[in-house]
Amino acid sequence: MAARWPCRHSASPQPPAAEPPPSSTPSTPPACRSPAERSTRRSSARNRLAGRPIVLANGLWGVRPAIATALGVAVLVAVVRLARRQPIRPAIGGFVGVAVSGFIASRTGEARDFFLADIWLYLTACIALTASILLRRPLVGVVWNALRGVGGAWRRDPGSRRAYDVATAVVAAVFAARFAVQQWLYVHNEAGWMAVAKIAMNYPLWAVALLVVVWAARRSDTRLAYCRDGHAGVA
Repeated sequence: MAARWPCRHSASPQPPAAEPPPSSTPSTPPACRSPAERSTRRSSARNRLAGRPIVLANGLWGVRPAIATALGVAVLVAVVRLARRQPIRPAIGGFVGVAVSGFIASRTGEARDFFLADIWLYLTACIALTASILLRRPLVGVVWNALRGVGGAWRRDPGSRRAYDVATAVVAAVFAARFAVQQWLYVHNEAGWMAVAKIAMNYPLWAVALLVVVWAARRSDTRLAYCRDGHAGVA
């Protein structure tokens, strides 16, 4: 029983007499879930804006009109959100992303280069996430606990760190898969399929990643709460 819930740095650890009651197991608070969920929804919105207009307009009028169409749609979304009194920051972020991608495509004259910034972003994110695991600072744990204003107690618990390692590895795998598919399509100059793949790989992969992230956070919260209540030393 004590091996299952190790509490590091405890002066005299004692095995618990019974499992903690269900009420003591903290559920993942909305403040913990909502940033990842909002990020997923905002990312999917930007993906739809960036992919569909430029591919459709490129087939009809060419690259430059397609870029103008994508920018116009991004501006329209910002105006709609402003009229509804919704936060405009996601729309601004989407517009900046479309503008950067459009600039690259306008310089080369090829529609596939609209996705070039995303391709390198996927690769960079995958490398950064993998490096954080090797450095024993899994980014999912660092970011998640920073958003919640929680300290670094989770890093002193091997079980919590392993859970966040798994979650970080899954997120890195999502970026790696998207990079591999988009890079292959880019090399074969399949701009239309790049847009389709970008949209199709968005919800399913991020849904799985989000589930793993929530699992890691719940597991870490449960372990730390148990050690705080039963053995002073982890926090």
